[in-house]
Amino acid sequence: MNALNADYLFVFILAAFVGFQLIKKVSPLLHSPLMSLTNAIAAVVIVGAIAVTGEEGATPLAKTLGAIAVFCATVNLVSGFMITDRMLKMFKPRGK
Repeated sequence: MNALNADYLFVFILAAFVGFQLIKKVSPLLHSPLMSLTNAIAAVVIVGAIAVTGEEGATPLAKTLGAIAVFCATVNLVSGFMITDRMLKMFKPRGK
């Protein structure tokens, strides 16, 4: 593993740890806006994965991993919207 890959791995691990700590401390009242933010992040991941998958000089491994990333991010995006919609329905008055 060269130094550049080690740096990327360190940044990934640090971002995962900080993200977990931040989300763990979020108030339940802020879960719906947080879901909307993660939906936006998933949309950016989809765009990046499509760019990697469709790149002309991409290796078969990169194309396979890009396709898997597109699929996983799409599932995350759709389910995030479904959860957000369900949470917002909880705040609507019942009846009319």
